Formats: sequence, C-alpha cells, structure tokens
Amino acid sequence: MKKLFSLLSIVGIIAISNCTRVPDNHDPVLGIWAKTESSGILDKGTNPTREEWVFNDVYLGRYQRYSNSKLIFYTDFKWSEENGTYSIIYGDPQVNDITVSLESAKEPEVLTLENGSVFATRE
Repeated sequence: MKKLFSLLSIVGIIAISNCTRVPDNHDPVLGIWAKTESSGILDKGTNPTREEWVFNDVYLGRYQRYSNSKLIFYTDFKWSEENGTYSIIYGDPQVNDITVSLESAKEPEVLTLENGSVFATRE
C-alpha cells in the first residue's frame, strides 16, 4: 500500500509541476534600455554616468548605474503595462518609482517621460 501511495504522490507532483507554466510575454519593452550622461569635464575628457534598465518577461527587471564603467549602484524593479504606459516600481527607496511610455515609431526606440522628454533608449 505504501508503494502505491508513493507512486501516486510522485505522479501527482509531476503532473502539477507541468501545469504551472509561466505564460509567454512578448511585450515590446523587453530588453535593455540605457541612458548616458556626462557629469563634468576632466583633463582627459568626460566622466560619463550610465544607467541601464533590463526588462525581463516575468514583469521584473534590474536597474544598474555605472560611473567610469564601474558599477556603483543596482536594484531590482517590478514593471507593469497599462494602455501603453509602463510603471516601474523599484525595490530600493533610494530610487523614485516612475511612469514611462514606449515610442516605437522612432529609431532607435525610446522610453519617454510624461512630459515627452527621453528617459532611455533601446540598446
């Protein structure tokens, strides 16, 4: 009886685990978006600050900030889409949550703020 119960338990676990599939997400925002700014002029050129947002298909992502090509800050974020507007909610209180829109008609594609200014461009 124990062997039968064990076999049925294993079959049940396998059946349930195969049914829990994450639906495919083909949102156009998926991928890497970046913004680079020069913070000042030094003797040897500029001191660029680069920000990256990596959107993945399970409505999560990673925000990273670089200075002189060195990682200085990173945090995770959640994102959602409603009527072409994307809400980015950061996991760190040092970064303010933001709402952006995707402008796919432009080349390269850009994410814009509510006032129309460019927030980030697609990599």
